[in-house]
Amino acid sequence: MGYTAIVDYGVGNLKSVTNAMAYLGLESRVTGDAGELERADAIILPGVGAFPDAAEKLRGTGLDKTIVAQADKKPILGICLGMQLLFELGEEVRLCAGLGLVGGSVKKIETPCKLPHIGWNSLTFPNPSPLFAGMEEGSYVYFVHSFCAVASSPDDVIARTDYGVPVTAAVGRGNVYGCQFHPEKSGEVGLQILKNFGGLNR
Repeated sequence: MGYTAIVDYGVGNLKSVTNAMAYLGLESRVTGDAGELERADAIILPGVGAFPDAAEKLRGTGLDKTIVAQADKKPILGICLGMQLLFELGEEVRLCAGLGLVGGSVKKIETPCKLPHIGWNSLTFPNPSPLFAGMEEGSYVYFVHSFCAVASSPDDVIARTDYGVPVTAAVGRGNVYGCQFHPEKSGEVGLQILKNFGGLNR
């Protein structure tokens, strides 16, 4: 039976993602081993904290190169900061290069609303994606963030939310997907998203 590799690079809420996958009956392995990422059917890149700290830790493991190499071979899902790391550049604290799998950068949300953005917000779907198959616009998911992705191509934006201003909630480019929100903390809606992701390479 195949499995989804959940990348362990010292950053991220690994337990909640693992629990959600187990609840869905999807085999997953928390790993920092490049070989296990290469053998996996799919990869999840979690992340919490500041962009440059996470980027440096990921590079320190060497797994950044493995993830980039696997991106044209299997589905990859970045969650929260993990989604931000998929982009070319982060502007949190200082300019810092990301993985460059999705064109664009990560900037502070220019909103009149209080930051960080913490709570439940609804989604709209500007472009169709298998990640949201069977889901209706207006579905609510859980966010915790102060920075958001600004994609170079609007075609890569597969979900948006509104927090005083439009905010990119999810992206998809080829095999690469990212959710700014936490699907593993978003109830039935989030579980459906993880289930859809789990079915992409089966």
